[in-house]
Amino acid sequence: MVIRVYIASSSGSVALKKHQQAIVGFLEANRISFEEVDITMLEDQRLWMYRNIPEEKRPEKGNPLPPQIFNGEDYCGDYEDFFQSKEMNTVFSFLRLSPVKLIYIR
Repeated sequence: MVIRVYIASSSGSVALKKHQQAIVGFLEANRISFEEVDITMLEDQRLWMYRNIPEEKRPEKGNPLPPQIFNGEDYCGDYEDFFQSKEMNTVFSFLRLSPVKLIYIR
């Protein structure tokens, strides 16, 4: 499965851009393979994202905003969920990935 981060490249929101950068930067820094999906450029992907976010994670009004994270077709969460998993050191389980096993050589 591949991690997909749904973003909006043409957003006017500084907070949204910072949230997207925080997720992408963390994944790159930790060499976690992922794809960025720009919902402002790909209508079908935007609609797919909207349809696959669980009801309890959708706002009362309007559509869910990026960034949204999926592992394949499994919804992982939004920025707040990601941030919480990062703070609790549970990002691998949040992303539904196997933990990295480190091998120490003496």
